[in-house]
Amino acid sequence: MNTLAVVGLQWGDEGKGKIVDLLSHEYDVIVRCQGGSNAGHTVVVDGEKYALHLVPSGILTPGKTNVIANGLVIDPVELVREIEDLRRRGVEVGDNLLVSDRAHVVFGYHGQLDRAQEAKRSNSVKIGTTGRGIGPAYADKYARSGLRMGDIVNESFLAEALPERITEKDFLLREYFGAEGVSTDRTLAEIRGAAAVLRPYVVDTAAALRAFLAEGRKVLFEGAQGALLDIDYGTYPFVTSSNTTAAGIPTGTGLPPSAVQNVLGVLKAYTTRVGTGPFPTELADSTGELLRQRGAEFGATTGRPRRCGWFDAVAARHGAALNGCTEVAFTKIDVLDEFETIKVCVAYELDGRRIDSLPAGASEVERCVPIYDEVPGWASVTADAREFSDLPEAAQQYVARVEHLVGCRITMVSVGRERTAIIKRKA
Repeated sequence: MNTLAVVGLQWGDEGKGKIVDLLSHEYDVIVRCQGGSNAGHTVVVDGEKYALHLVPSGILTPGKTNVIANGLVIDPVELVREIEDLRRRGVEVGDNLLVSDRAHVVFGYHGQLDRAQEAKRSNSVKIGTTGRGIGPAYADKYARSGLRMGDIVNESFLAEALPERITEKDFLLREYFGAEGVSTDRTLAEIRGAAAVLRPYVVDTAAALRAFLAEGRKVLFEGAQGALLDIDYGTYPFVTSSNTTAAGIPTGTGLPPSAVQNVLGVLKAYTTRVGTGPFPTELADSTGELLRQRGAEFGATTGRPRRCGWFDAVAARHGAALNGCTEVAFTKIDVLDEFETIKVCVAYELDGRRIDSLPAGASEVERCVPIYDEVPGWASVTADAREFSDLPEAAQQYVARVEHLVGCRITMVSVGRERTAIIKRKA
């Protein structure tokens, strides 16, 4: 069995899409395990930028099988749109894509509820949701009132089951939130249209994955979001609605825990966060804006500007420990090329005492004051480096410092957005 999980160790947007795209050449099957269209992976190939939301990044590598597994919640209309856009751009999407019949469906009313709930929250507890309906869809899943992809491709079952759900959501939206209601006819028409397109892709992906492994095929698991957004171990409640760590892969695919052999964590050379929630190293100044502009830190899904700050080793160490990382990919080091000096958060001060781990409560994390070490910058271009020795000495020292603080070997260093802008090191 030869498998690898690629997971984010920060608040998402670490560059997992690029790393998965790069590694897809070495694997046969690429699997997305959790999340929904609220996650976006941006991949640049030959100067062309692709923003993927539900389809695994392996779709950009010919000859690979891509699996949207049961742990996701899928907006069928959005998935059809993404498939059609890829095809228009010359990307093959056919029998190289499989969609789980057990994956839950995001309906239009889930998005309406998501936005209505966020609007009703006071400013102090707004989550910063994308409004894509991911949370409400997961809530229905665990309330055992959701519908799955296998249900919507069954026309007779859909016609019977969906109106009942719509009646409940329509009442909630109108009577509690005072929002626009839900049209049964329009919702059914949208879902029937999407289901007709997606029907050939919908299969038992758990059985397919077990068969692929039995055949000796190499499988790459593609994580979405990041460890600090995990529903259990992130900065709750400012998190996503699924388990974003490697621990979520078995339940998100139907494979046993032993199928996850190696874990590659992805870390950005600085830290970003989208939406609300605590962020100890955030820089609400010109330095933060420079990181944002140099790093093109705008959401692939929403276009929202990301909050930016210095590298947080406390949070990164938390993410690496949760995932049991066997190696790390370090991305966007080139964004730091202009800095004469760089700060690294090595610990926090919380209520007058030094701590070295991430507190559980968001209110505690909010009170954490970063304790920084200042290291020399390199103030030179790294984009052309293809060997570790090509990097300026100060950049090499920065990588070594992060390795020491996180406690895991960095085996890849990304120096640009292109697929080829990568330095590989021995594990």
